[in-house]
Amino acid sequence: MNIPRIAITAGEPAGIGPDILIQAAQREFNAELIALADPALLADRAATLGLPLSLQHFEPSATAQPHQPGTLKLQAVPLTSSCTPGQLDPNNAQYVLDTLSTAVGSCQSGDVQAMVTAPVQKSVINDAGVPFSGHTEFLAAATATPRVVMMLVARQLRVALATTHLPLSQVPAAITATLLSETLHILYHDLRTKFGIDKPRIAVLGLNPHAGESGHLGTEELTVISPTLDNLRRQGLNLQGPLPADTAFNPKVLEACDAVFAMYHDQGLPVLKYAGFGEAVNVTLGLPIVRTSVDHGTALDLAGSGKADDSSLQQAILLAIEMASR
Repeated sequence: MNIPRIAITAGEPAGIGPDILIQAAQREFNAELIALADPALLADRAATLGLPLSLQHFEPSATAQPHQPGTLKLQAVPLTSSCTPGQLDPNNAQYVLDTLSTAVGSCQSGDVQAMVTAPVQKSVINDAGVPFSGHTEFLAAATATPRVVMMLVARQLRVALATTHLPLSQVPAAITATLLSETLHILYHDLRTKFGIDKPRIAVLGLNPHAGESGHLGTEELTVISPTLDNLRRQGLNLQGPLPADTAFNPKVLEACDAVFAMYHDQGLPVLKYAGFGEAVNVTLGLPIVRTSVDHGTALDLAGSGKADDSSLQQAILLAIEMASR
């Protein structure tokens, strides 16, 4: 089997992104890891952490080799300003965006087979005058993808979302037949093509308590969700639901499905993060490229301290390798 190449963006330079990238680089992976970062930033942070790091120029035309602990192939992206751990600088916002754009370009050209992203600080990018709502939206725009789906993975548990970073008051109006149909088709397609599940089984949660309780606790299940699921079943999708969210995450239901589809962010993700906090992986479905990410933020207070945990990045790399290998 060919060795896949995985591009890893170092994220916000003042955060723990460089730290966890350097920590993960100390481990073995059956893939070639390519860091997209400023070389001086990585060298300085490795010295601060007391970890060995040999940076090697990335040559796309060379044969990919398995990762060697203590090394990183490098696709250099220069910082605009010098960086101090824990201190945000809007001058480096464009650097962060440049690492993402470079990774997308490498995926689209075929130089790498997947990209993994360390955490970014949305606020400092906005402070720099750049409208930025997150990795997912940025990658959708960069690849001209009309709709993407956020899914988090913690071991065997997969939770995908119909809506993401939306105020709770706006969720009911957003749950339309079009949204559900498009997002469930994306989920079904990518479970087959990127996760190798031949006939995915998806458990769909209701919007309201007790999935509406026959209309007494809300009508969205009767008017929108159930009719849409019935239509999708006629198209061949294997869907359960709508299920009450408070009882859906039990072993019997989870054993009979390959993914849970939640209506909103805090309906599905608290359960997943309880099941695998610190080791969960964020996957963007619907893109023409493979992208995984950590499930945590920049942790500015831990940057350069040696106390950051690279478990989520490790899992994101491993899942990217698995998906790229398909």
